[in-house]
Amino acid sequence: MTEPPFGRFLLPGPTEVHPDILRVMTHQMIPHRGSEMVSLVESMEVPLRRLFHTERRVLIGSCSATGFMEMAVRCGIRQRVLALVSGSFGDRFAGIAEACGHEVVRLNVPLGETVEPDMLHDALRRMDVDAVSLVHSETSTGALAPLPELAAVVREFGEVLLLVDAVTSLAGSPVETDVLDLDFVFTGSQKALALPPGLALGVASERMLARAKTLPGRGAYLDLLAYDEAFAARQPTNTPAVSLFYALAEQCRRIELEGGVGARWTRHDAMRRAVEEWVEGPGGALGYRFLPRVGRRSWTVSCLRVPEGRSGREIVRAARKEGWTLGTGYGPLKDSTIRIGHMGDHTPARVAEALAMLETVTT
Repeated sequence: MTEPPFGRFLLPGPTEVHPDILRVMTHQMIPHRGSEMVSLVESMEVPLRRLFHTERRVLIGSCSATGFMEMAVRCGIRQRVLALVSGSFGDRFAGIAEACGHEVVRLNVPLGETVEPDMLHDALRRMDVDAVSLVHSETSTGALAPLPELAAVVREFGEVLLLVDAVTSLAGSPVETDVLDLDFVFTGSQKALALPPGLALGVASERMLARAKTLPGRGAYLDLLAYDEAFAARQPTNTPAVSLFYALAEQCRRIELEGGVGARWTRHDAMRRAVEEWVEGPGGALGYRFLPRVGRRSWTVSCLRVPEGRSGREIVRAARKEGWTLGTGYGPLKDSTIRIGHMGDHTPARVAEALAMLETVTT
């Protein structure tokens, strides 16, 4: 089979994987307790810290990001969590906390909107909680929460920990772990890192590690303390997805060669702005509208309301016939929106081609 040209798979996850990464994954297996694995993990330490903007250890798990979401819950919540819910993944975070036996208070906002600092301050002032769960970039709506401002509010409330889902923001937009004093922040390999699904990456604060030591229900596979101990010795906790570790190491190398995470942020911002300008111009004339407001739009996924009388699924099918893969709306937004995943190794030029294609299939 002839592979389609790279850059036409604009799903909001899993995103397209560059051929150079796929080739690296054919590397033969190595002993996962041997010196080769130690060297492999060690080679990623500095670039991963730069990605997270942290001086702390970056932990790598052979699981989806949902696994580290459960780690955040099991190792970071004593009893009661305030869950900021602006879409399906904020609701998933809350649901996992409930499934793990914790009390959950949901702070809900309409789809496409974000919890604002004054709302969070008011809720924390009135409620007795020991953690806050937050989705930075809500993949289902394309809304970007004001993380620096929300983190500053949480820090006013002493022992309350901040648990951050950065699945579609990290490596595609600023996530400054140490500057914002985040307690636990995690992402997945299949989004802005542009790797196949199957790895989760996270960073824990000293407060988070100290809290975990007091919690008896951490479990085994997702025990934060076990991860921290293992990666201090540059070892995975259990049998790792070796091929994905090689892919991650190669992507770290490529990101460094291309100017580091700052250059990656700049490229993602340019892709977001390309969609905004299109919606302000020809796309808007056709009837496309952003779901989130200006200033609250993800740098990695754009959620657009489709023209009146059209279906998001219909437009995605039409794009598929032209050789492009876009995302339908998520959940209750399935028919009324489409989602363009401009993340990973995609470029503004390819995004412009996709938008021109949308003009063709819409008219």
